[in-house]
Amino acid sequence: MAASIDTDSLISHLKAVLLELNANPYPHVACPPNLPKRASVALILRIQPNYSHWSDSSETPLPSRRRRSSAASRSEFDFESSLSAFFEQEWVKHGDPEVLFIKRATRVGDKWNGHVALPGGKRDPEDADDQVTAAREAWEEVGVDLSPDNALAIGNLPQRIVTTSWGKVPLMVLCPYIYLLTSPSYPCQRLQPTEVASSHWVPIRALLSPALRTHEYADVSARLAKSELGIKRWFLQAMLSKMMFAAIHLVPANSTYCATIPDFIPSEHVPSGPLDNVKEALMGPEARYKDRKPPLLLWGLTLGVVSDFLEHMPPHNALELWTYPTFTNWDVRFVMWAMSYRFRKQKSLEMSTTASSVSNTNSQDFPGVGSEAIGSLEDENPGEVGIAGLGVGRGWGQTGRAKMVARGAAVNSMLEGYYPLVRRAVATALMGRIGVVALVALLAWRKMNSG
Repeated sequence: MAASIDTDSLISHLKAVLLELNANPYPHVACPPNLPKRASVALILRIQPNYSHWSDSSETPLPSRRRRSSAASRSEFDFESSLSAFFEQEWVKHGDPEVLFIKRATRVGDKWNGHVALPGGKRDPEDADDQVTAAREAWEEVGVDLSPDNALAIGNLPQRIVTTSWGKVPLMVLCPYIYLLTSPSYPCQRLQPTEVASSHWVPIRALLSPALRTHEYADVSARLAKSELGIKRWFLQAMLSKMMFAAIHLVPANSTYCATIPDFIPSEHVPSGPLDNVKEALMGPEARYKDRKPPLLLWGLTLGVVSDFLEHMPPHNALELWTYPTFTNWDVRFVMWAMSYRFRKQKSLEMSTTASSVSNTNSQDFPGVGSEAIGSLEDENPGEVGIAGLGVGRGWGQTGRAKMVARGAAVNSMLEGYYPLVRRAVATALMGRIGVVALVALLAWRKMNSG
């Protein structure tokens, strides 16, 4: 069980994972034709010192280097020696590794208000490469300096082409990068009010815990219906329930809030009737507050990126912890379960075998997960990605595919081919409902005529 892992073992695993990710970077994904948009996010790690092994100010600092483009500096810097020196420090050996998340601020027209994300945003023309974008966005959004004097640039996670319209229309290339802060203490964060409501350091132990696995429920009927016409669109909007997506309930070690945003203090609702008074009596004084802050849930594209990292951390197992998205209505859910049964069994078998068992497949598409919360990626309203939790990432190719599966891209592989099944299952369930309604109407008509 992940919960039983002690921090010393986790630190040892983390060092090995970071060395491997740095030595074997994931392949670069080029922009599709006529789509020059790229975005980067920063998965920022730190080691929180243990009370009994607090840092010693006399410890030798890590060697620093000047900021240059990531490609140019890689050959001039001994990453392995610097990382080993960092992990040899006593406060690191007994510390608790954590990941930084942000909660997006409320903005007009932003359908991802309040979602959990990683710091990130679109690439500017002035950025030398995608990694520079990740570092710049982290500084602008949360005030975390990822320069070589303060952090080690580890490497990248799988890049993906995020798409919309059921995976048919490319939207952007998303490029995640990992950074490790090298100081036991860090200055107060500076949160950008227009982008970030709060930031949260979450222990990797919590991300690995099966006890914190949960679901997010999203109403996607209107967005699903946009791609349809006529009566089918009406039925989709009228009859589909919420979708249920895999999620992690985040438990932060500590949090920083942006007190200057309008929704920092919830608006107060004074009970004005008997029902309000009963509600307050049953639920306590908290019932006075209409705008209660929802729990921090990690899901969608951000969960996909984080899962790509967690797949390297034993004993994480996507086959055990990941659940396929489905609808909450029992009939649609049953049809999806039945129609995807063989698919899920095949994926389970595929992911349980070696990478060579999938290297001969001809598919060029790599599915990922939706674009719920990756920070501000565009100045305009971001396009819809898939069906709120099922975007599609493409671009690795046949050879890269086997390598990705072998190196921890399980969520991507497990969702490959799930789109067509969802589409067919929804259509089948809706036709079933139409059939039932027609049968009931026919029986009622016959009964009326026979009477």
